[in-house]
Amino acid sequence: MQTPYYPWSLHAILTGKPNMGALLDLGEECYRRIMRMAPHLQRMQGAACSHLENDMDLHLEVREQTAYTTLIHLTHYFPAHPDHLPDPDALLRVYHDADQVEVLDLRQSALPLDRDPDAPTLEQKWKIGLFMAKWLAFCQRQGHSFDARNGDPRIRDNRMTILAEG
Repeated sequence: MQTPYYPWSLHAILTGKPNMGALLDLGEECYRRIMRMAPHLQRMQGAACSHLENDMDLHLEVREQTAYTTLIHLTHYFPAHPDHLPDPDALLRVYHDADQVEVLDLRQSALPLDRDPDAPTLEQKWKIGLFMAKWLAFCQRQGHSFDARNGDPRIRDNRMTILAEG
């Protein structure tokens, strides 16, 4: 199987110097990018697939909604792989009150990560956050969108509903 191509510098991800402010900046950047692709995320339920011609589909599933957070699964599935391998494959908690995204789980083949899933270090969280910010920027530049309310033609296999504003 061919290794996926990612359009950013692996060197920058591996050699950057993290601090708590940088980690929070990444969480905020991820929040802005997700909200641009799914502006009604806080009121969405279910799953949707953003389809672009000649590009990988991007799948979003809302797994949980609370008053201030949304738990989402975001991934690409590689149809050439017999098991439709997801890569990158992320579980994210979106904090709407703090305009932040926390990466709860990330599985991908582009970035070598030595991490303890129970107690990740600041450096590990920063590398994961930077990867997520770059991936979301890439998806956004490609034109992926989950704006189901406006009948976005890029959304197919849409099982997503938008709850009425309260």
